[in-house]
Amino acid sequence: MKAFEPAAMGLLTLANRFVRSATYEGLANAQGLCSPGLTKLLVQLATGKVGLIIAGQTAVSQEGRADARGLCLWKENHLPALMDMAGRVQAAGGKIMLQLGHAGIVAEPSLTGKAAFGPMAGRRTDGHICRSMTRNDIRKTTVSFARAAALAREAGFDGVQLHTAHGYLLSSFLSPHYNRRRDEYGGTVENRARFLLEVLLSVREAAGNDFPVLVKINVNDFLPQGVSVSDIVKTAALLEKGGITAIELSGGTLRSGSLNPSRTGLISRENEGYYKEEARYFKDKINVPLILSGGLRSLDVVEKLLQDGLCDFAAMSRPLICEPDLIARWKQGDTSASMCKSDNQCFRPVRAGKGLYCLTRVQEGKKSMHRPA
Repeated sequence: MKAFEPAAMGLLTLANRFVRSATYEGLANAQGLCSPGLTKLLVQLATGKVGLIIAGQTAVSQEGRADARGLCLWKENHLPALMDMAGRVQAAGGKIMLQLGHAGIVAEPSLTGKAAFGPMAGRRTDGHICRSMTRNDIRKTTVSFARAAALAREAGFDGVQLHTAHGYLLSSFLSPHYNRRRDEYGGTVENRARFLLEVLLSVREAAGNDFPVLVKINVNDFLPQGVSVSDIVKTAALLEKGGITAIELSGGTLRSGSLNPSRTGLISRENEGYYKEEARYFKDKINVPLILSGGLRSLDVVEKLLQDGLCDFAAMSRPLICEPDLIARWKQGDTSASMCKSDNQCFRPVRAGKGLYCLTRVQEGKKSMHRPA
């Protein structure tokens, strides 16, 4: 099967075409340091034969933090535990990248000590006032992404992914829903993509042209005046020229209602791969590897998407929370669909500060390999 064939992502060769899509694990400590529990969780994915593991959003600066238990990477003291994590995942046979991000308008003031910022000033639904980023803010944030990428390489990671989805900072600049600036960072597609491209070029300069740099990007915000797939294909073409290694398609924001990034309810086989039609449009115009995420649950669906040329890699999140050994199970011959019910019960322990695991399986009395020790 093509799904289990080795595949290249830039200079990196993966054992198969399965990717663990970055997921907030809630297992860092209060200082944003990687914990043994987080390392254990990701090692389980490596032993479960996931080809590439992308660790959850890692804040590149203090003002970019969204959650008290999210990873951070901007200081030297963040490195030792991350080095240990990367080394252990690789020793278990896996490849691992860090997703680098900045919360932007959803940054948590109680953690940052500052007002959140984004493309425009405004009031959030929780009452907090966000300010508009200045050119100096943009410059400083670009430097923060570059430094984090260089530190990730120093820590031994196999690459980084720029989080440009779900309404976080880089995503918000691409979206006309959020970005109505009248300077060189707003208006046209090229202007709205300028910040992201400056980040990419700075990351390339800091971490090296041989270091894989991926992007996770919204093809649809599911918001009024949000991004369009044609705009994002134009942005992807600019990223391709800038040296992006691979592109992961995603969609939705926390404000997108039932079309948020983690949709609930059982997913029919016909609806697996939420963004497969957008992927078809991308593959006609973009020549970098494409990672498709969104509701994938069945091996034969993944195989058909790969055989039809709609994607080069298949990314999953919740199925791998439910079954960290899912890929190994499929490879061993049990090709039944993931047991994930898409009920989002896995996020309840995260909100309670207990980490990421399938609460439904625990409640059903089944063994959950993902529950922190």
